[in-house]
Amino acid sequence: MVTIAQIKAARGLLDWSQPRLANAAGLSEVTVKRFEAHVGSVSQDAISRMRVALEAAGVEFTNGNQSGVRLARIQDRERTGKDFI
Repeated sequence: MVTIAQIKAARGLLDWSQPRLANAAGLSEVTVKRFEAHVGSVSQDAISRMRVALEAAGVEFTNGNQSGVRLARIQDRERTGKDFI
């Protein structure tokens, strides 16, 4: 499961605004703001869409001893064949 802190950190790594994430995930800006502010409820589908959009842009979510994020290395792109934005 992805955390609010991971989504915020991933946006920071990419230098993405909330509107940019919303657009990339096909969500409203209000949904992203609500999730990051932990106000109200946001569907698991919306959270998954944010994660997928960030992963498509090159972010890798880590969940070892501590949850985190990192930018995928070039070698990872070559190995997986994924084209990152």
